Amino acid sequence: MANELLDCEHNLRVAIKKATESPCPPQLAQALEYAVFPGGARVRPKLCLAVALATGNDEPMLAMSAAVAIEMLHCASLVHDDLPCFDDATQRRGKPSVHASFGERIAVLTGDTLIVSAFEQLARCGFQISDARRLATVTQLVTRGVGAPQGICAGQAWECEPSVDTATYHQCKTGALFVAATCAGAAAAGEDYQQWLPLGSAIGQAYQVADDIQDCVGVSAQMGKPSGRDALLGRPNAVHELGLEGAITLLNNLLNDGIASIPQCAGRDLLVSLVEKQSERFFPSGYKRCAA
Repeated sequence: MANELLDCEHNLRVAIKKATESPCPPQLAQALEYAVFPGGARVRPKLCLAVALATGNDEPMLAMSAAVAIEMLHCASLVHDDLPCFDDATQRRGKPSVHASFGERIAVLTGDTLIVSAFEQLARCGFQISDARRLATVTQLVTRGVGAPQGICAGQAWECEPSVDTATYHQCKTGALFVAATCAGAAAAGEDYQQWLPLGSAIGQAYQVADDIQDCVGVSAQMGKPSGRDALLGRPNAVHELGLEGAITLLNNLLNDGIASIPQCAGRDLLVSLVEKQSERFFPSGYKRCAA
């Protein structure tokens, strides 16, 4: 599965260019560019495109639009997550966060604009694909991954409650958009998306457990964001609940469950290889995944 086939960077730049062209207010245009580039590992869009490719990808425009929308929604969530009313984080991806660079008002508008632009990206491809029903399914899946009752907005809202089950929190805060990625990739290719829900759920929860581990044992300069925030803010954290070794065991089990859940399809072996390669970065120094 060639890396270029999983790369949404060009399409992401085209989408941001459309949002930032004149007469967009200059500060908002700058903040939108700043919030999206340079990006992180782009794990979610790569996963979406990988599932679409593994299952035939006969509507590549739809799969790419879903991947771009998902990454824009992820970037929006980071901008909002860093706001003073939530984490009050001043660093993200190794540079000052959006609100630290542009102010709180522009940061709120940047996140809002990215959300709207993500769904515009999906709507636009409706004029270019042969099966509009797939677009409706993909849009619904992406929407579920973002809103309530179990999307990333719900995950953020759980932080406002007096208590929450850690697994529920992880599934909403992070897992939901990974589920959207795997299911949207399959739906874009005309496949039964429900078969791909377990992979997205497992990988998403694993990603959040890995983030919990990094928050406890990572170095801020290497992470690109402050460490120790969960303890400071009283947030659910797998290491606080299970200890470091317990969290690493959970991480390992989630990854193995996710790989085992990948349905039989033409590109299964290549998809397994991709997930295994991506999972290497989930573990802290001195640890690695133990296959089931």
